[in-house]
Amino acid sequence: MNVRYFAAARAAAGLEEESFHLAEGATVADLLEAVLAVQRPGPPSGTPPLPRILSRSSFLLNEVAVRDHSVVLKADDVVDILPPFAGG
Repeated sequence: MNVRYFAAARAAAGLEEESFHLAEGATVADLLEAVLAVQRPGPPSGTPPLPRILSRSSFLLNEVAVRDHSVVLKADDVVDILPPFAGG
């Protein structure tokens, strides 16, 4: 499955997108644990760390909002991580 990072999540992760290979039956929660398990350099100055960003983010599964982290994922799914946005 692919994870796409947006805005502050992209800055904290240090990349726009990455792939994960999880066991069959893995959930959104499992994927988020895998995201956090990756060793990354610290985020740029002024950017919150990735765990903090994830705790406040919204998630899209194949472009549909998902709030239930127990949803089971498929190998070809795409999960977007959308931190809170500011602006008008």
